[in-house]
Amino acid sequence: MKEIAKEYMKKMGISNTQYIVVRHYDKEHPHIHLCINRVDNNGNLISNKNDRYRSEKICKELTISNGLYYATGKEQVKTHRLKEPDKSKYEIYHALKDLIPQSANWQELELKLHQRGIDFKYKYKGASDTVQGVIFSKNGFSFNGSSVDRNYSYSKIDYLLNRNRKEYETYSSLPHEKPIQSIVQTDSQSKNNVSEALTIGYSSENQEKEDDFNHQKKKKKNNNLTI
Repeated sequence: MKEIAKEYMKKMGISNTQYIVVRHYDKEHPHIHLCINRVDNNGNLISNKNDRYRSEKICKELTISNGLYYATGKEQVKTHRLKEPDKSKYEIYHALKDLIPQSANWQELELKLHQRGIDFKYKYKGASDTVQGVIFSKNGFSFNGSSVDRNYSYSKIDYLLNRNRKEYETYSSLPHEKPIQSIVQTDSQSKNNVSEALTIGYSSENQEKEDDFNHQKKKKKNNNLTI
């Protein structure tokens, strides 16, 4: 990890200065912290121009060249540990993930996002009315849809919303018949009721015949005793 830190500094153009590399064990993943003195040994200031983007690119290169790995998916990110602006970005990501499947158009999505403290506006192509992109905002931070997640660019969200709308319209046009399960249960109950009624009728008739037979038998017996 020390060698990787040195390679990182070289690619970032950080040299001839004081630095310290510290390995931490407070997380489940191995990692280091790199602290540098931006004033080099000759008193010159080390530039930090676009350092965030340069650093991201170099980290990806080092990840591949050293056989390291990327965390799979945003679901594994511990959002409660994030700081701004990443905290707001991930809140927008989770809101979109939850609310897009529940929305049939941009108006519905806008209303649902607003309830979570998220706003958005469209990016237009030049001075035309052609929508080119979408920008989401939360807590004073703004992000292009594709920077929140590559699946949440304007064109991809628009596709998902149109698909939701078509599915809803298709479902709404279907005749709402009684569920087969309910019909089966009703028929089954009817058969049970008919069967129960037949059983009761049959039992009552037999009981009357049996009572009449016993009465005649008892009467005949008494007559024999009298003689």
